[in-house]
Amino acid sequence: MNLKELNPKQLLQLQADATNELLMRKIVRTQNNPLGDYTEWLVAKYLKLDLANNSEAGYYAMDANDVKIKIKGRRVTPKNKSTQLSAIRNLNEKDFDTLIAVIYNESFDIIEAVSIPQIVVAEYATYREHVNAHILFIKDPLLSDARMKCTKQILIS
Repeated sequence: MNLKELNPKQLLQLQADATNELLMRKIVRTQNNPLGDYTEWLVAKYLKLDLANNSEAGYYAMDANDVKIKIKGRRVTPKNKSTQLSAIRNLNEKDFDTLIAVIYNESFDIIEAVSIPQIVVAEYATYREHVNAHILFIKDPLLSDARMKCTKQILIS
């Protein structure tokens, strides 16, 4: 199939078909955020976590010790190299214990995967009033903080 021969509607239909296939395989849980859903599935699978219900506020999974885990994914491309995660709402509520962030390249290869305690997230994240949430970038000095744990090898094994 040559994607260049498809019109915009056909490209969107192809994307919808791919998302529906991922839904049937139980890799994504919604049709709205395939990268986020895929990241949750990947992290849960390889770290042996139980995914929470989609409606659960504040965290996406729990481990065997009832540690609440928020999971975020970000895909960087040559046109957008930002490692900014999506908005972290209600950070001061402390409704998660650990945040696992996975950064992918354009081809969805993992280039960074880290487990960050909530207290560390709170130190490095910046509150942005216009989105009513905290924003966190996965880059130094956060990546050099000794309290962080790299999870990349576990996820690519």
